[in-house]
Amino acid sequence: MAFEFPIRIYWEDTDAGGIVFYANYLKFFERARTEWLRALGVGQQILREREGGMFVVSETNVKYHSPARLDDELIVTAALKEAGRVTLNIEQRATLKSTGALLCQGSIRIGWVDAQTLRPARIPAAIIDQLNSETAIDRLSSS
Repeated sequence: MAFEFPIRIYWEDTDAGGIVFYANYLKFFERARTEWLRALGVGQQILREREGGMFVVSETNVKYHSPARLDDELIVTAALKEAGRVTLNIEQRATLKSTGALLCQGSIRIGWVDAQTLRPARIPAAIIDQLNSETAIDRLSSS
C-alpha cells in the first residue's frame, strides 16, 4: 500500500470552469510526498539543517484522466518505486475519495542536492536506511 494523504478542493484550486487547474496536481503531489517523508521521520527542514542537503524535483511525468471539482475530496498517494544513490523515483496518484476513480497519476523523480551549492550529492545513508526499513517498505510497497 502507498502512503495516503487527503486533500479537499477549494476555490483557489479551480479554474474558471470550476475544475482543478492541471498544475495544482503537482502541488497536491508535493504535499503528499512531504507528509510521506515526515511520516517516515524524514522532515525536510531538519534534513537541511542536520544533513546540509535537500530533495528537489528533477523530473515529472504526469497523466490526467478525469477532472476534480470544487469540494471534491481526494486521496493523494506516494509510493517509492526506486531508490538510487542520488535520486528517488516516486509513483503518485490522485483519486476521488468517494468512488476511488483515478483522476491523475505521475512519476516524480526527486534528487538530493547540497543545500548551499545546489549540486547533486549522494543521499545520506541514514535516509536510505529509513526509506528501506521494514516499516517503510510495509507502508510503501504496492500490491
